[in-house]
Amino acid sequence: MTKDSQPVRLYVNGAILGYQRGLRNQNNDVSLIKIKGVDSKEDTEFYLGKKIAFITKSSVDGGKNGSKYRVNWGKVCRSHGSNGVVRCRFARNLPPQSIGGRVRVMLYPSRV
Repeated sequence: MTKDSQPVRLYVNGAILGYQRGLRNQNNDVSLIKIKGVDSKEDTEFYLGKKIAFITKSSVDGGKNGSKYRVNWGKVCRSHGSNGVVRCRFARNLPPQSIGGRVRVMLYPSRV
């Protein structure tokens, strides 16, 4: 990497909107994520199958592998509605405190 070049961007930011729900029931194992810069159903096609990272700080210093952070990995399953929101499933369901928080939508694995 030369001095003037920027580092390669491996993710796009996203916001957690909540869980998939109906009028009376909510489905906690499907989270709704709004990806920055994605505003239509057609734009979500690129992100299907991409990995998502929900990163939190751990209360124990140097927990696993000496890291101060924990990561809950998920995957983009399909689009939701017509405004660029996607449905995602995580290895562990996202906690309710995470609603309104941030996730990283990784630009891998590639489907090209």
